[in-house]
Amino acid sequence: MTLYPAIDLKDGKAVRLTKGLMDSAKIYSDEPWSLVKKFEEMGAEWVHLVDLNGAFAGEPKNLDEIIKIRENCNVKLELGGGIRDETTIVKMLKIGIDRIILGSIAVKNPQFVRDMAAKYPIAVGIDAIDGYVAVEGWGEVSTMKATDLAKEFADAGVEAIICTDVGQDGTLAGVNVQFTLDIARASGVSTIASGGVKDEEDIKKLIETKEIDGVIIGKAYYEERLDLPKMFKLLD
Repeated sequence: MTLYPAIDLKDGKAVRLTKGLMDSAKIYSDEPWSLVKKFEEMGAEWVHLVDLNGAFAGEPKNLDEIIKIRENCNVKLELGGGIRDETTIVKMLKIGIDRIILGSIAVKNPQFVRDMAAKYPIAVGIDAIDGYVAVEGWGEVSTMKATDLAKEFADAGVEAIICTDVGQDGTLAGVNVQFTLDIARASGVSTIASGGVKDEEDIKKLIETKEIDGVIIGKAYYEERLDLPKMFKLLD
C-alpha cells in the first residue's frame, strides 16, 4: 500500500475542497512546495497533485507552483487537472512530473489514453457521483458507469487507476472501500483509493482487502485526524 499525500492547487495555493465544489475551498498553505517538502521529510515516496483551475479550464493553470514544487522537492509527483492532449503531457513530463493523470479525456476518448499509455507513464482518474463518471472538474455527470469505464482500461497499459467517490471527497466520512474494490476488479489495474479517508482505520480497511494498491490522503492529514509519519513507518 502506497500513501499519496494530496495537494490541490487553486490560484497558486494549496487547498482542499468538499465534494469537489470550488467555492468550498479551504486554504492550507500559500506555499504548496513547502507542504510537499514536509511530506518528503515524513517519508512520502509520492505526492498527488491536482491543478483545480486547470481541471475547469481544460489546460494547466498553476504552472509556476508546479515548477516550484519540482525544483524544491525530490519525491515522485503525479499530476492531474486539465491535461487533455499530448503536447501538454510532454510539457509536464519535461518539467519533471513522474506520472500524468488523465481524467475527463479518458471518458471522451479512451483510445487517446491507450495511445498515450503506450508512450508515457499514465494513470487514469475515474471520478464518480452515485456510481456514474463525473467530468470537467466534477462539474458534469456522464451516463457512463464508473465500472464500465474501468473495464475500458483493463489492457490499456496504464500504470494505475485513481478512483474517487466525489460524494465522499473532502467530507472525512470514510473511504468507499467497496467502490474502490469494484473498480480494481473491473479493470485488473493497480487501483488507488481516493475520497473521504478519515483516519488510520480507513487505511487498514483498504490494506485488508489485499486488492487495493494505494490511497490518497488529503483532509484527514490537514485536519489532524491522521498521523502521517506513523502511517509511513507502519507501511515501511
